[in-house]
Amino acid sequence: LWLLSAGLIALDGFDFFIIGVALPFLKQDFGLNAAAVGAVATAAVAGSLVGSLTLGPITDRVGRQLMLIIDVAIFVIATAGTALAWNAASLIAFRFLVGVGIGADYPISVSYITENVPARVRGRMVIGAFTFQAVGALLGAVTGLIVIQVFRTLYPDTAQLAIQYAWRWMLGVGLLLAIAVALVRLSFSLESPRYYINRGDYDAASAAATQLLETPITLTPELEPPQSLARPTYGVLFNTNHRRSTLLASLPWFLQDIATYGVGIFTPVIIGMLAFAGEPDFMVREMGAAKGAAIVDIFLILGFIAAIVLVERWGRMRLQIIGFIGMAVGLTILAMSNLAPTGSLGEIGLVITGFLVFNLLMNMGPNATTFLLSGEVFPTAIRATGAGFAAAVAKAGAVLGTFVLPILQTRWGVVPMLLALALCCLTAALLTFRFRIETMGQSLETVQSTVEAEDVTPLTPR
Repeated sequence: LWLLSAGLIALDGFDFFIIGVALPFLKQDFGLNAAAVGAVATAAVAGSLVGSLTLGPITDRVGRQLMLIIDVAIFVIATAGTALAWNAASLIAFRFLVGVGIGADYPISVSYITENVPARVRGRMVIGAFTFQAVGALLGAVTGLIVIQVFRTLYPDTAQLAIQYAWRWMLGVGLLLAIAVALVRLSFSLESPRYYINRGDYDAASAAATQLLETPITLTPELEPPQSLARPTYGVLFNTNHRRSTLLASLPWFLQDIATYGVGIFTPVIIGMLAFAGEPDFMVREMGAAKGAAIVDIFLILGFIAAIVLVERWGRMRLQIIGFIGMAVGLTILAMSNLAPTGSLGEIGLVITGFLVFNLLMNMGPNATTFLLSGEVFPTAIRATGAGFAAAVAKAGAVLGTFVLPILQTRWGVVPMLLALALCCLTAALLTFRFRIETMGQSLETVQSTVEAEDVTPLTPR
């Protein structure tokens, strides 16, 4: 059950980082200007916004299991299209469809795992699945390294073949991974018992609970009453009972994704500009940038491991606030690297250190906790709707980060852009504190009862 959700999350991470390695090749192959580069990078993120916003409510209506299958089918078809794209327009279209699959998976996966694991390990299990985003990201960086090295070895005297075909190889590996995930999802079928309970289908809920717990279970309305009769509509998210949950789940995530996607997708590009600006050879420069990306991606995984260890000890709110502050520190260190001589060890050291701090604290805190909270703070009837809305708002931030940052980088320079992102992270820390809801160790039903009992407006400090 856990792997059903973890698989496509890994593909999200792979796609998220492999496009950063492939972008310099795509730029030269299709002759892309700055706006076109931003469009290619943003297409999947924009699709993710649409997928989260539209398919979240559908998941609450038709069930988690069916949408898991539909979602991975969308991803396989779209990934095949990206690897075979014939021009920039087709690539953008297929990457938009890839994003739809990724965006849909956020509410589907977090709802599926959250509703089927015990409260005492829920945080670790959800974050453990989301850890596969970092595993996929590292795999993307390594794939980029291997592909670049293969072309350097086979064609040492020209970069033209690498420019035309290396990015296709990189994206083609994503297709193979998508097919593997599809096979895993087709091999296992289990709907969430909570989903059936909320629909009043207690026979199906009993059968699902029996399969899940591997012991005979009989559920009745007296033992497990439906948690909420709310229809999965976006208007419900802003009534008195759910406003604080909606603001907590969406606003910090929005600001985080501006920084996460803006920096993450362009990690190889930023490393290449800051640490390898003086290297005239295209292939050598891109190889160095890909190596740097692979090194800093390791700290994404270490950050997630720290989150798994600490989430049930420190709680979601403390981790998220500390993480946002740490992200701001890492971005500031990156900005300071510009003070060192170009190409010096001091500059390279500051660049790597900045990325290490940023990636480690990001995944130890908000990149893990925002995903987790989106599945914990809403009732079952609107859980995928709420998680989908929060993810869509976050992807709006990601679109802003991936499309606008290349333009700002051209107009402002790298340093002002990084400092602006640091300010976003500090603002997110303040918003987390303002709307805080601690869910550690509580059942999903208890969390919702507590939030509703407080009956406060989102502008009233707790």
